[in-house]
Amino acid sequence: MTDMTERPCPPSNSHSFAGTVGRTIAESTPAWPAPIRPPAGAPNVVVIVLDDVGFAQLGCFGARIRTPHMDSLADSGLRYTNFHATSLCSTTRACLLTGRNHHSVGMGFLADFDTGYPNARGSVSPSAGTLAEMLGARGYGTHALGKWHLAGPAQMSPSGPFHQWPTGRGFDRWYGFLWGEDDQWAPELWYDQHRVDPPAGDGYHLSEDLVDRAKEFIGDHVTADPSRPFFTYLAFGACHAPHQAPREFIERYRGVFDEGWDVERVRVLDEQIRLGVVPPETRLAPRNPGVPAWDSLTPQERKLCARMQETFAGFMEHTDAQIGRLLDFLRQQALLDDTVVMLLSDNGASGEGGRHGSLNEYRYFLGLPDDFQDNIDAMDELGGPWTHNHYPAGWAQAGNTPFKYYKSYTFAGGIRTPLIVKPAAGSRVQPGVRDQFHHVIDLAPTILDLAGVSAPETYRGIAQQPLHGVSMRYTFHDADAPTTRDRQYFETAGQRGLWRDGWKIITHHQPGEPFEHDQWELYQVDEDRSETQDRAGEYPELVEDMVAAWWREAERYDVLPLDDRKRERAEAVDPAASVRTRYEFLPGTRALNRVLGPDFAGRSFTITADVHRPDKDADGVLLAHGRRAAGFSLFVVDNQLWFDYNLAGRHVVLTSDFPVPTGDTRLAVRLDRNGLGAEATLYIDDTASANCHLDRTLPGGFGCLSTQAGHNSPSPVSDRYQSPFRFAGTLRKVVVDLDNDQQDTAEEVWQAALAQD
Repeated sequence: MTDMTERPCPPSNSHSFAGTVGRTIAESTPAWPAPIRPPAGAPNVVVIVLDDVGFAQLGCFGARIRTPHMDSLADSGLRYTNFHATSLCSTTRACLLTGRNHHSVGMGFLADFDTGYPNARGSVSPSAGTLAEMLGARGYGTHALGKWHLAGPAQMSPSGPFHQWPTGRGFDRWYGFLWGEDDQWAPELWYDQHRVDPPAGDGYHLSEDLVDRAKEFIGDHVTADPSRPFFTYLAFGACHAPHQAPREFIERYRGVFDEGWDVERVRVLDEQIRLGVVPPETRLAPRNPGVPAWDSLTPQERKLCARMQETFAGFMEHTDAQIGRLLDFLRQQALLDDTVVMLLSDNGASGEGGRHGSLNEYRYFLGLPDDFQDNIDAMDELGGPWTHNHYPAGWAQAGNTPFKYYKSYTFAGGIRTPLIVKPAAGSRVQPGVRDQFHHVIDLAPTILDLAGVSAPETYRGIAQQPLHGVSMRYTFHDADAPTTRDRQYFETAGQRGLWRDGWKIITHHQPGEPFEHDQWELYQVDEDRSETQDRAGEYPELVEDMVAAWWREAERYDVLPLDDRKRERAEAVDPAASVRTRYEFLPGTRALNRVLGPDFAGRSFTITADVHRPDKDADGVLLAHGRRAAGFSLFVVDNQLWFDYNLAGRHVVLTSDFPVPTGDTRLAVRLDRNGLGAEATLYIDDTASANCHLDRTLPGGFGCLSTQAGHNSPSPVSDRYQSPFRFAGTLRKVVVDLDNDQQDTAEEVWQAALAQD
């Protein structure tokens, strides 16, 4: 028998112990590690991100939309009028949370795509720690709320992996949605790492819910340990389409925009000049291609387009009211003075609504033109639960006044966004306008500077990239201080630009064209904010020098290889990924997207449910794909089998010719693709019961549409039931069999991903 005293001792952490360990307690001295804390006086930080909100859509930046709470932040703090984001959502958020350029951290484009190259992985590299990771390691409590869109589809599973979800990137708590957009009335929500239904009751709205939860997280934090500061990241779904808001907010703007977008742009520019948001000599950019003159529209067209803008304005003011609720909470809890608040938009306003806008933006991607009279008839429903509306491009350009183009462009309309910073009270900052050039990568260094926290060289054993941005703190006390930035590149899907020392080159690249054929434009943006005077012909040597500088920046920050692909990018799939054609769903389960679940787009398929109905009242959903905006559902109602195919609000409904039996039964639907359409057939115990023709089927790319077995939530695909409409009998399983006849949907995947960003 081995002598116990001769056994090797197990590893211990006593080497870091400050006390002493003897043979007994009497011979030992206890010690406790000091809690990890940032330097004394480190402020709380709240970062509020608006979605698709243009430079001119806040009152304090010239809008006629009422935003009193955001304006109050600006009045007590700083308005940055020469601030730049990237031109898309995922890319800006990656820059904001890491302080590095988006290509360098693997987010060269949307999180929807992993192209197989380091600069476009669809998630943030572990070599680029997030603000939550950096602040959390120094003792901050960290909370994320709202839109994430920094995890790829392959990582969106209820069973993980979760390392690119907010809770895997340094946030202690998270409540929000994973994709680029969501329904404000019925979102698909996640609480940390599990899905939750929106709170029950009439009048639910996502923006209100997010603020309620932010107050809860902050309240829990300061109750548990008021000595620790907190970092709260609140990323609204507003004001991305669908533009949805309570009716009373929309009604406040009835008739306000009847004079149209051309008049509105002139009024807004005048107000911007009065506020000092732009220099007095600033001129309006020309009307964007495809945007008609307001006076050229018919009276009915003007009526519809004005109502679309009224809806957006109501959405914007409603969002402001929720921000006011959060600020009131911080004020009531004596937290606001000790809190830095930053508010920005992720990119410029979106022009994806086209000439008239749409009641349901998915119709564009389905190839279903909006029926103009239908839109007129449904005007009073805009912003409500059964619409998924987007305003016309003319209002988006007005929202980007005085600039041209929109989100996804590297012109000012895509990348110039409002930024408001309210420092903590101890900063003694003189409120006002700041005009130094800055970029979204500068926000993380600023926050770290204010917190007294240094970016680590390693994090969890991984060497960290240096920060690419600089602190903006020098601007707090000196409105006239020269900018500390000398250059910044821009790139989105081949659209390129470079700002350097007050000059900017831009190229409007056409996908598929050789990059060497691009025509570079040159603007002296310190004097020509709206990029109206192309001076490339006057200064060809400067253009050549700046183009060479762009390529150097591209190499330095991993922009290469340049990728202007559309459909081909959507087809870029890891060859090691499995391609499944059969899925077995257990009741209550959910597949979140076409990568992890069935890809129904443009192909034939069969859905078969193995059920037991104890009686004729055993109704409910067998399998649903999607929600109110679009999708399809196979369900039992009134003792019949139903299949409702929802083409962006246009329903094709198929009902069985004979009743569904009680007891054990097999219920199925078969879709046989026929060009862009299909033939649909219902089966009860292998006997065909009914069939119909679909002129069009759902395209690829609707990442926001999940597939659910035995229920349909968060909103119903069909108006013949209310969510979740769980199947009341026994649902043993639902089998989805996909045929291998899928037509090419890559272009639709690309377009839908852009719309959902």
